[in-house]
Amino acid sequence: MSSTVPSDPQGDAARRRNKKVALICAAAFFGMVGAAYASVPLYKAFCQLTGFDGTTKKAEKASDVVLDRAVTIRFDANVRDLPWTFETKQTRQDAKIGETKVAFFKVTNNSDKPITGRAVFNVVPEQAGPYFQKLDCFCFSDQTVGPGQSVDMPVLYFIDPKFAEDFETKGKQEVTLSYTFFPSTSAPAPARADLHPPKGKTPAKG
Repeated sequence: MSSTVPSDPQGDAARRRNKKVALICAAAFFGMVGAAYASVPLYKAFCQLTGFDGTTKKAEKASDVVLDRAVTIRFDANVRDLPWTFETKQTRQDAKIGETKVAFFKVTNNSDKPITGRAVFNVVPEQAGPYFQKLDCFCFSDQTVGPGQSVDMPVLYFIDPKFAEDFETKGKQEVTLSYTFFPSTSAPAPARADLHPPKGKTPAKG
């Protein structure tokens, strides 16, 4: 006589719900991981487009309105993980709102090989970020500096006249533009001599 196991509709339904929840959680986890990696360039593009988080914007043309009010622009230069000296050639400028100005920075490569760096930038106070417009800047692309070479790097900029209308910035008298040079992530790694020995020679074996 054969025996049968009684079915458990409630148990089967619970197992199906648990499996569905597990699949949803797994999909959400991998989606969040993928979004985290994808969000880095998207976040950077968003900041440069909107001026969010103190990021300056790239302007297509100069302002056609210049106000009689001036703002003091201060400049800051920093370097990370590069054998470079990076400095401002002026500590401050007084610029009328809407007036196109040019500021110069100087980079010196203190090493015996060419090195490529990339500058990131920021504005303080953060609320001024959307109104600090750059027409031309060395920060828009990688910069390669030869061994022992010094290079002057200009920034062409203006303060958008809307700066004077925004209730968060209209009372601000000073704006600081800060740059930090880092090694470029897109530059090829320098060749190692031990991996490319001269013809006729082989690397020493340990």
